[in-house]
Amino acid sequence: MRKSTFLLPIVVVLVALGLSSLFIVDEREKALVLQFGRVIDVKEEPGLAFKIPLIQEVVRYDDRILSREVGPLEVTPLDDRRLVVDAFARYRITDVRQFRQAVGAGGIATAETRLDSILRAKTREILGSVSSNDILSSDRAALMLRIRNGAIAEARDLGLEVIDVRLKRTDLPEANLNATFARMRAEREREAADEVARGNEAAQRIRAQADRTVVELVSEARREAEIVRGEADAQRNAIFAQAFGKDPEFFEFYRSLSAYEKALQGGNSSMVMSPDSEFFNYLKSPSGAAK
Repeated sequence: MRKSTFLLPIVVVLVALGLSSLFIVDEREKALVLQFGRVIDVKEEPGLAFKIPLIQEVVRYDDRILSREVGPLEVTPLDDRRLVVDAFARYRITDVRQFRQAVGAGGIATAETRLDSILRAKTREILGSVSSNDILSSDRAALMLRIRNGAIAEARDLGLEVIDVRLKRTDLPEANLNATFARMRAEREREAADEVARGNEAAQRIRAQADRTVVELVSEARREAEIVRGEADAQRNAIFAQAFGKDPEFFEFYRSLSAYEKALQGGNSSMVMSPDSEFFNYLKSPSGAAK
């Protein structure tokens, strides 16, 4: 009985020591075996592993892709139009030994603080080398790639691999919005005034062309009318001359009737003429012959 009393605590201690020497590495993580703070072994494959109890300890790190939000960052592009940029990065721990050496016991928190500094510096450097229009256009995909490539080398010193960097928001600072809107409004008003001026110029040019065309058409029509009228008068005179040549007396009679028609209209001035005047020869003659 007394012997069992002494053996039981020893068995319990041995079982505890045996259990404490075993640990399981999950497939979603990597583990470091440390002895007095120094890295003894790296466990990257999932499964059961061993360590020396009480002397060695196990530190686990996430092996999955992690995300890191980069807080609002003010940048100044080449055109001096300040922008507020929000970004995020995706990364993973690729070299846990180097990661431990770089960040020590601070772990992920310390690593993310240093990664923030790297991303902010690269974002300012890359976005400061282009204009704001490039940042706000479809070219931003190429800019994000440049920021990622620039951060990869420095992040590798931390045992990290930067997989992707994305710009979530690129806005103007609140203080600059009103001035920017006013400038944009002035530019649009100037463009509208230019369009109106060009429209008025085009309208005047078209109106002048139309007026010139009207003058040309009217002048051409009048010229053709005068030509037709002159040809008609010539044809009429030719007919009269031919008629006069065939019957002089009829021609005299026709001329007298024309004179009567023009002279004896209402509203004309009064005429005092002798009844024996030659003007009335065809009115007095029963046969119409001149006396």
